[in-house]
Amino acid sequence: MSAIDPMDAVAARPTAWTEARVVEVDRPTADTVRLRLEPDERQRHRPGQHYLVRLRAPDGYTAQRSYSLASDPDDALLELLVERLPDGEVSEFLAEVLEVGDVLEVRGPLGRWFAWDTTTPALCLVGGTGVVPAVSMQRAAVRLGRSDLLRVVAVGRAPGHLPYAEELAAAGATLAWTRANVDGRRAAAPTRAEVTPLLEGVEVAFVCGSARFASYAETLLQECGLAPDAIRVERFGPTG
Repeated sequence: MSAIDPMDAVAARPTAWTEARVVEVDRPTADTVRLRLEPDERQRHRPGQHYLVRLRAPDGYTAQRSYSLASDPDDALLELLVERLPDGEVSEFLAEVLEVGDVLEVRGPLGRWFAWDTTTPALCLVGGTGVVPAVSMQRAAVRLGRSDLLRVVAVGRAPGHLPYAEELAAAGATLAWTRANVDGRRAAAPTRAEVTPLLEGVEVAFVCGSARFASYAETLLQECGLAPDAIRVERFGPTG
């Protein structure tokens, strides 16, 4: 068992654009692609942080998007999950054109506010592709032998539509399906009765998902008794 990560020792350093080679590409669900990248320089990150990916056209035009890291901080590779959106300028290229051996421009890690220090009792309430930062946090907790410090509630439409569902469940996460009745649980968003017991001892909660999901989750956590200043929210829109 590893000791608690000295995350406070992960000092913030200036980040710069660097190159990363694609070493793995797979598609965990019909509309997502998972990328494993080997960067020229790997700066250790905090679980919950994200990277920028920049595409550059031959004429110099660039487009960039932000993607959360699924990697454990000890992972030598960067793992990103990209949701393919219709007509998405960046996501369609990453999902349909990118191949193993290609090189991307990346910059990170970024975002120290939405990051878990691996020592504070925490809960993640995440939905859809918003599960990615929770995956990084859970992988760190498992590696450190401190799964007791992190509880994860992951919300998806139905089995087969939520990336990382099996890994999250195997590590003890609660899965909630909004459009499928599974194992006696009726299709619905998480309820106060389900979430309140999980907040015992929790000092900080991380919410990540679409704007609609994030609004619901933030309200739910407050109705369950969590103080607003203990809730950190990361919401995303259809930028593609």
